[in-house]
Amino acid sequence: MPLNLSGKYFLTLLDFSPEEIRYLLDLSRDFKNMKRAGVPHRYLEGKNIVLLFEKTSTRTRCAFEVGAMDLGMGVTYLDPGSSQMGKKESIEDTARVLGRMYDGIEYRGFEQSVVEDLAENAGVPVWNGLTAQFHPTQALADVLTMQEEFGPDLRGRKLAFFGQVGNTASSLLVICAKLGIDFVQVGPQADVPGNRTYRPELWEACQKLAAISGATLSVTDDIDEGIRGVDAVYTDVWVGMGQPADLWRDRIALLEPYRVTEAVMAKANPDAIFMHCLPSFHDTNTTIGAEIAEQFGVTEMEVEDVVFESDASRVFQEAENRMHTIKAVMYATLR
Repeated sequence: MPLNLSGKYFLTLLDFSPEEIRYLLDLSRDFKNMKRAGVPHRYLEGKNIVLLFEKTSTRTRCAFEVGAMDLGMGVTYLDPGSSQMGKKESIEDTARVLGRMYDGIEYRGFEQSVVEDLAENAGVPVWNGLTAQFHPTQALADVLTMQEEFGPDLRGRKLAFFGQVGNTASSLLVICAKLGIDFVQVGPQADVPGNRTYRPELWEACQKLAAISGATLSVTDDIDEGIRGVDAVYTDVWVGMGQPADLWRDRIALLEPYRVTEAVMAKANPDAIFMHCLPSFHDTNTTIGAEIAEQFGVTEMEVEDVVFESDASRVFQEAENRMHTIKAVMYATLR
């Protein structure tokens, strides 16, 4: 029997049971099949949602807009300059206004506390499109991608996240702990400026979840140890959106040893895949990539271009899957 998630907020995967996460993944797969087969699924005709963006985006905005329209909903997009939220109007008042006009609210921005405040005051489902702490729709898309590669039961499979802890890594930690997927963080563990590690309360909570699911969670600065037996190799940009540009020098020095290279991938399992939440600095074909190359002589950052473009790469499959998992979240909470 399908689970009932109607009216539930989607703020972090910590709030969802393994059964509920699997249900969302099954829905995502169904929606992907319908989309590809050209089967209409305007199940939420007449509903309207609003997208509140304090950080710009390509995939998040497009995934929510196309997903909502596929479901028959109307969409209003408010970019960072189009809302008074937090400037002339409090988050609480904004939530109470929008909750009376819309059936659901998406937020993409900075602190987790903002999306939590929206949820507390809106009276309608609120969805986390990204905060500094968590990126739950991305983690769902990543696991869907792994399921398409390795089958629906991923217990005992292993994912390695190369680089530095951030919102994507934190959400992957949670979903792996919930679903029995082994997780290893491969990166600098030293107490040096600019380095970030998992918040102790999150790590402890996930270890308790892993004890139930059978997952193993670990961190290491040893690449050979971290890559052993890995089925999915994951990485992310070294400086996130909204962070100061002067971080680049320290981050490059700190994280360059953990670039995902052909040599690294060769040490993973033979059928291992490469994953990335995008955008990626795998070449100099971006303004920032060109600037970094000129300043620091680095033409590839978190991943080598040859890996990004390899047969093992699933980055664009993940990007597509983001839309289907977002569609599943909206449908499940608004139906």
